[in-house]
Amino acid sequence: MRSLSRQAGSSRTETRVAPAPTDLRLEMVSVPEGSDVELLLKFDAVTEGVLVTGSATAVITGECARCLGPVASTVTVSLLELYQYQDDRPRGSKRQDNWQEEADESTDADEVRILNGDLLDLEPAFRDTVVLALPIAPLCRDDCPGLCVTCGVPLAEAGPGHGHEDQPDPRWAGLEKLQPKEG
Repeated sequence: MRSLSRQAGSSRTETRVAPAPTDLRLEMVSVPEGSDVELLLKFDAVTEGVLVTGSATAVITGECARCLGPVASTVTVSLLELYQYQDDRPRGSKRQDNWQEEADESTDADEVRILNGDLLDLEPAFRDTVVLALPIAPLCRDDCPGLCVTCGVPLAEAGPGHGHEDQPDPRWAGLEKLQPKEG
């Protein structure tokens, strides 16, 4: 960040590969810790601070929600975050105090991102964006047929003739006692 001046209008583009942080996951899918995350970022100096825009691509792994087979894919997210300068307004001025009161009323403290000197921490914004983009019910393929409800065999492997039509539904077994006996 040091090469970006504070003058509004200056910008810098950067491409990086960084290791994925820990615990980017939902119940059935995650970004493996330490896996490569490709970042394409643009840093723009604006009056309030630094505006970061760009994209991040990460590998995801997990289990298929239908057949419990392995899932391996990628997720690409867009980033747009404003990092504010800590000392952008003179302390004690009426304008600064009013601005601070308005910011306190309209945003939560964890929503405001602050520059630490000339450095910014992109991980919290990246984490929020990636976790929201992870699929809640990942699929190994779009047309995954799932598992057989009777025997649990993956239907993709069972073949077209797989079935259990000759077996009575166990939910109706009690009614067989009421049926008159032939003979």
